[in-house]
Amino acid sequence: MIRATKVLGQHRWTEAAADTVVLDFDDRHRRRMAMTGTRGLEFLLDLENAVALRGGDALVLEDGRLVEVVAAPEPLAEIRGSDPHHLIRVAWHLGNRHLPTQIMPKGLRIRRDHVIEAMVTGLGARVIEIEAPFDPEGGAYAEHAHAEAHAHAHADAGHDHAHSHAHDHGHHHDHGHHHDAHDHHHDEHCDHAHHHHDHSHAHDHK
Repeated sequence: MIRATKVLGQHRWTEAAADTVVLDFDDRHRRRMAMTGTRGLEFLLDLENAVALRGGDALVLEDGRLVEVVAAPEPLAEIRGSDPHHLIRVAWHLGNRHLPTQIMPKGLRIRRDHVIEAMVTGLGARVIEIEAPFDPEGGAYAEHAHAEAHAHAHADAGHDHAHSHAHDHGHHHDHGHHHDAHDHHHDEHCDHAHHHHDHSHAHDHK
């Protein structure tokens, strides 16, 4: 099977693509994965390191052909504030939880999450359910946030979230769960090294 071993950014290619792959947010953060284009081209994504792909990027096949990446629509929550200052406050709370967030001209977009939606509603924001491609901001914590999303399942709505994480980068959060200290292990689509996370959680059952 032919391999795709390189990625070209959104504005770094101009030639016609041989095929297109439609990927959701999770599948756009892989290192090695068999893929099939919309026109039937089968290939193996085989990158040296996991890369966060964006809609409009191109995968470069071994024979030089390109496969365009299209971000698939998925269930999202668009968060609207009463004014820009209010929206910045909400954004701070989302960032404090390392939550992948897409910044829009008039709001913020996150993946559907009833716990987070209840939190931002409690902060006075409005939540609109939509279906759209999810293209969150990158940055220093982008890979860490993606790993956290896979490492932790959200509690039922009846549980409070007060997270208490001590991370290597020195941020402290309050979590609502109780786990012994453990290592995080991730699959190939998050091909980066994580060190120990000390977790100290306690469930507050209503």
